[in-house]
Amino acid sequence: MSSQAVSGALLRSLVQPVWRSLPWRALSTAGGLGLLLAGTTRLSDHAPDADLGRLILRLTALIGALGIAFLLDDPARNTTAATPLGRAPRAALRLALTAPIAALWWTTALLLLPAPTRPALGPATLEAAAMAVGALALATAAIRFTDTAEAGRPTAIWLGVAAVLAVLIPNRWGLLGTPQDPYWAATQVRWALLLGVTATMSVLWTPEPLHRVRRRRPVSFSPSGA
Repeated sequence: MSSQAVSGALLRSLVQPVWRSLPWRALSTAGGLGLLLAGTTRLSDHAPDADLGRLILRLTALIGALGIAFLLDDPARNTTAATPLGRAPRAALRLALTAPIAALWWTTALLLLPAPTRPALGPATLEAAAMAVGALALATAAIRFTDTAEAGRPTAIWLGVAAVLAVLIPNRWGLLGTPQDPYWAATQVRWALLLGVTATMSVLWTPEPLHRVRRRRPVSFSPSGA
């Protein structure tokens, strides 16, 4: 049997345990709060304007990103670092299992906003994707450069700090512009750059460093008398 077939069989065998080990409490809490926030736009008799809808969608996306910050939490990390598949396929499996759910969640959040309140779907989805991948990159960096098995909490804190900074200095970075601003196109370019950079960071930092794998590899002892 080829090594690719063996890796495929191992990956399929991990689907169920990885599904059970996903941080469902954090994901469901963040997802529920985000949808509740998006649903508040339908409480009034009159639909809010698009500016308020844009703000609510940004907050909804941030809440979702806070949930994604916990996606890579794995209490068994120190015992699985030297498995045949390595960390990258396991992380990819976590993403593959949760990406359809995240897409459905974001679609639901968009549909909860009344049509007059709903901003342009492309820019809103770009911003949400950048926030989500940014959270994933922060979690990946925490796992890559530390020995922590659960990076969700510190990642969520750092993501919150980044969100506060984006609010405090919008005129400098232009991340919170509106379509009425003359630099709206440049704002979307910045979000696209942020998405590209954080996605690249996630890919580069996901594999387990070789020196760390060697350090954790169990030592085999020869039988006495051999």
